[in-house]
Amino acid sequence: MDQLYSFVQMKLQNLATSDHASVVSMNLFVALLCACIVIGHLLEESRWMNESITALVIGVTTGVVILLISGGKSSHLLVFSEDLFFIYLLPPIIFNAGFQVKKKQFFRNFITIMLFGAVGTLISWTIISFGAIQFFKKWDIGSLDIGDYLAIGTIFAATDSVCTLQVLNQDETPLLYSLVFGEGVVNDATSVVLFNAVQSFDLSHLNTSTAFHFLGNFFYLFLASTLLGVLTGLLSAYIIKKLYFGRHSTDREVALMMLMAYLSYMLAELFYLSGILTVFFCGIVMSHYTWHNVTESSRVTTKHAFATLSFVAEIFIFLYVGMDALDIEKWQFVSDSPGTSVAVSSVLMALVMVGRAAFVFPLSFLSNLAKKSQTEKISIKEQIVIWWSGLMRGAVSMALAYNQFTRSGHTQLRGNAIMITSTITVVLFSTVVFGLMTKPLIRILLPQPKHTTSATASDPTTPKSLTVSLLGSAQDSFDFGASDIPRPSSIRALLTTPTHTVHYYWRKFDNAFMRPMFGGRGFVPFVPGSPTERSIRE
Repeated sequence: MDQLYSFVQMKLQNLATSDHASVVSMNLFVALLCACIVIGHLLEESRWMNESITALVIGVTTGVVILLISGGKSSHLLVFSEDLFFIYLLPPIIFNAGFQVKKKQFFRNFITIMLFGAVGTLISWTIISFGAIQFFKKWDIGSLDIGDYLAIGTIFAATDSVCTLQVLNQDETPLLYSLVFGEGVVNDATSVVLFNAVQSFDLSHLNTSTAFHFLGNFFYLFLASTLLGVLTGLLSAYIIKKLYFGRHSTDREVALMMLMAYLSYMLAELFYLSGILTVFFCGIVMSHYTWHNVTESSRVTTKHAFATLSFVAEIFIFLYVGMDALDIEKWQFVSDSPGTSVAVSSVLMALVMVGRAAFVFPLSFLSNLAKKSQTEKISIKEQIVIWWSGLMRGAVSMALAYNQFTRSGHTQLRGNAIMITSTITVVLFSTVVFGLMTKPLIRILLPQPKHTTSATASDPTTPKSLTVSLLGSAQDSFDFGASDIPRPSSIRALLTTPTHTVHYYWRKFDNAFMRPMFGGRGFVPFVPGSPTERSIRE
C-alpha cells in the first residue's frame, strides 16, 4: 500500500512539474509575441522590415539563447504540430484575407488569379518535382521514393501569402496586391490539395486513367470547397438578417460570425475538402452580405477582431519557425555532410525561382492578350515584382514538410532530416532576403506619386478600412454602378468584354434576388425603438 502511495505521489509530482514547465514555456512565448509587436512597431518606420521578418529574427535569436541554456539539447519552447497550424492558426489568416479583400479588384482579375494560382502552381510543382528527382537521386541523401519527390514539389510550390500581404500595399499597388494576394490564397489551396492527392494516390502504378482521376479529383475539391464557403457565408447572412440579434446583444452577432466562419473551415476538413478555399470564400461572402446586416458597433468590432486574430496568428507562426530553425535533433543528422545540405538547399531555391518564372511570364503574356485596355495589362516591371514577391516560402511549406518527413515533430531518417533542414534554410533565406528587398524593388520599378493618398473617401462596401484612398470607392466596391459597366449591345461586345459583362449581369442578379434575401449594402440593421423597425420586418 505504501509503495502504491509513493508511486501515485511521484506521478503527481511529475505531472505538476510538467504542467509548471508548460506554463513557463507559454509565458515566455507570449512575452516573445509582445516583443515582436513592439519591435515591429518601432521598425515600421524603416519600411524595410515587417512583422514576419521581425518574428523570424527574434525566433532565431531566442532559439540560440535556449540552445545555450539547455546545453545544446533544445532550441524551442513548444513542439511544432501541423495540426496546430492547420486547425487553429491558418483559418483566421485566410478568412481575414477574404473578409477584407478589395473585391472589385479581386474579381476583375479573377481569371488571371486562377491562372497563376491553379495552373501556375501545377507548372511549378512539375518543375520542382522533376528537378528534385534529377538532382537528388545522384546524391547520397537517403532513401526517398517517388511520393517523397512529388511531395517536395508541393512543399516548395506553396508561396508565402502571409508575408507577401505584409510587404505589398493594397492602396499603392491595387493590381499587384490583387494578383499576388489572390494567387497566394489559391496557390496555398492548390498545394494542400496536391499534397493530399500525392499521399492518397498509389504512385507505384502511374497511368493515363490515374492522371485523369487526379485532375478530376482536384477540380471537384476546388469547386466543392468554394461552394461550401459560399453557402456557409450566405447562411450566416440569412440568420443574422432574419433573427435581429442586435436588438438583444451585439456580442451574439460577433460570436455567430466568428463561429460560422470557423465552422466553414472545419466542415471542409471534415469532408476532406480544402479548408483554405472554403474559409476564404466564406470571408468574401460575409463581407458582402453578413457584415452589412449587423449593427454599426458590430461592424467595427468584427473588422478589428478578425484583423487582430489574423495578426497574432501570423506572428505566432513566424516566431516558431525562427526558433525551430535551430532544432539540434535535425541538424545532427546532417552534421557529417554540411556540403550536401547546402547543395540541396541551393538546388531547391534555384528550382523555386525557375518554377515560378516558368509560369509568371508566359501566363502574364496570355492574360494580356485577352485584355483590351492598356491599364489592365500586366507590364514587364509588374511581372518582375509578381515573380519576385512570390519567391518567399513560409509556414505552409514548413507545415507540409513536417507532415511528410516527421512523426510528432521528430525524425529518425537522414534523408528526412536533410529535407526538413533544407526547408528551414529555404524558408529563412527567402523570407528574409526576398522579403527585405521587395519594397525597395517596388519603389525602383514602380515609383508612386507623392500625393496619391492625401484625400480619403468613404468605402462602405468593404470592411478593410473605414477610410481609403480617393479612388477606393471606385475600385473596391462589389456593387458595380451602371455608369461603370455599360450593358453589352451585341454578341461581339459581350465576347470582347467578358469580365464587364459578368459584372453587369451579376449586379442585376444581386440587386434583384440576393440582397432582398440575404441583406447587404443598403440593408438597415435592426435598432430597437427606431422608426425603421417596421420596414425591416417587412
